[in-house]
Amino acid sequence: MKIVIIGGVAGGATAAARLRRLDERAEIVVLERSGYVSYANCGLPYYIGGVIQDRKKLTLQTPESFLRRFNVDVRVHSEAVEILREQKKVRVRDLANGKEYTESYDKLIYSPGAQAMRPPFVQADERIFTLRTVEDTFRIDDFLHEHAVKNALVIGGGFIGLEAAENLVRRGVRVTVLQMEEQVMAPFDYDMACILHSCLRENGVDLRLKHAVSSLRGEEGGVVADAAGETFRADCALVAIGVLPETYLAKAAGLDLGAGGAVVVDEHMRTSDPDIYAVGDAVQIFHSVTGKEARIPLAGPANKQGRIAADNICGIGSVYCGAQGSSVFKCFNMTAAATGLNERTAAAAGISCGSALLFSPNHATYYPGARNMTLKVLYEEESGIIVGAQAVGFEGVEKRIDVLATAIRARMTAEDLTALDLCYAPPFSSAKDPVNMAGYVIGNIRSGLVAQHTWKDVPALAADPNAVFLDVQTKGEFEAAHLEGAVNIPVDELRGRIGELDRNKTYYVNCYSGLRSYIACRMLSAQGIRCSNLAGGIRFYQVVAKGGVYDEVPRYLCGMPNN
Repeated sequence: MKIVIIGGVAGGATAAARLRRLDERAEIVVLERSGYVSYANCGLPYYIGGVIQDRKKLTLQTPESFLRRFNVDVRVHSEAVEILREQKKVRVRDLANGKEYTESYDKLIYSPGAQAMRPPFVQADERIFTLRTVEDTFRIDDFLHEHAVKNALVIGGGFIGLEAAENLVRRGVRVTVLQMEEQVMAPFDYDMACILHSCLRENGVDLRLKHAVSSLRGEEGGVVADAAGETFRADCALVAIGVLPETYLAKAAGLDLGAGGAVVVDEHMRTSDPDIYAVGDAVQIFHSVTGKEARIPLAGPANKQGRIAADNICGIGSVYCGAQGSSVFKCFNMTAAATGLNERTAAAAGISCGSALLFSPNHATYYPGARNMTLKVLYEEESGIIVGAQAVGFEGVEKRIDVLATAIRARMTAEDLTALDLCYAPPFSSAKDPVNMAGYVIGNIRSGLVAQHTWKDVPALAADPNAVFLDVQTKGEFEAAHLEGAVNIPVDELRGRIGELDRNKTYYVNCYSGLRSYIACRMLSAQGIRCSNLAGGIRFYQVVAKGGVYDEVPRYLCGMPNN
């Protein structure tokens, strides 16, 4: 059997290696347009920042190493220009000399990946870059070495844009990020993204939200961007506004395409042609939480799909079960991770969700070095099944999201989270891990043990004559930060001062993080007083109400938790 693979990197290279492990006699040919067949795509921004210093470290496999270990014929600088389905051949152009030839196949794996979006308003210029391939990375790095770059524009606030922004700052470059939406990082809800806004600004990034770029061009030895009625000038620019599936070959060959031009595949990664499989960023899959069609261009799904395609070609009926978009992102000294649905995607899927918001230390607070993380967990209101989670903090963030990703895959409920037996030792966690605590909080909300309101509700409540903001922080904390018009009764004094409260009113209670205010709500409820707890406390309300505007080092970014 002869298998031709169009494209290497994650999906194609994984498929090639798996094919060889399953069939020693198969003839395997990989056609890769670039000069690198298998490379650390996600590590490219960190080479620009000097975190990864050796260019060779970006290359996971070379044509030579693939041949030695797997006996795979890897041809770099070889572009597939046409799929001839009836002849079961691929027309190939050797980019080194321009000559063309055809390569026959019994089975074809289509793994072209995606291309960086470059909209019409972006003019071609040597100072305007995209970041998708190893060659892109080296061009940017060479430019930084050869020119006295003092400032740069980054267009787009997704993974690549923000990772590039951080690494340009590491190179001593002043960075302005122009983002069309009101927030960065689409996998996160606006309120969680506000923490990232603050972190970016704290580290010197000039973040401009709601700044849709209408023009980007080279001019007078630099670049100029027009956005939201302003003009921005810099020495260079990086366009990172997303990717599009590179499926023009599939379209020309008559393969079925879905939303956004992605290739339609079945659960075995087989296209509408039974002898052609497709994997990676170019395929349409389904979201494992909603069951709806989706395109999730991440390395993890691409690797799994490559393996599954190889299995099926070799007679193993492996099935791809969809993806839920689990991802993690380094934002200077912070970590942000997400999995499953957020509030926007849940609403779009018609899923009625509630959420729990926690402010938890990454390990026991009496052990040195404990730092807080903000954890938001979404659940189906009717069933309590966990459908999404987001976390921003420091050490241990991705660990909790990985656990919650597993819980989502297993369709666990909040009650199931409380029962999870997770590792505990003071340097690593608490006896009740933040994941357990999320289950407890959701259980309290769903059982009616406590009512909660969010930062979104505060303006309307401020105008309600029957609502009273009750702040149970200490006097000093209250003076440092409180809602306008709030009454301050520290939680440890509340039992003795309940007589001061008007039982005809409803009390909207807050503390710094939401823990003491929950205790206060239980006291008030026991006395028959209507009350509600502010999710996330005043510290979360402050950062979200300001949209992540950085004034001074926020308390939630450093030090021990203040519950």
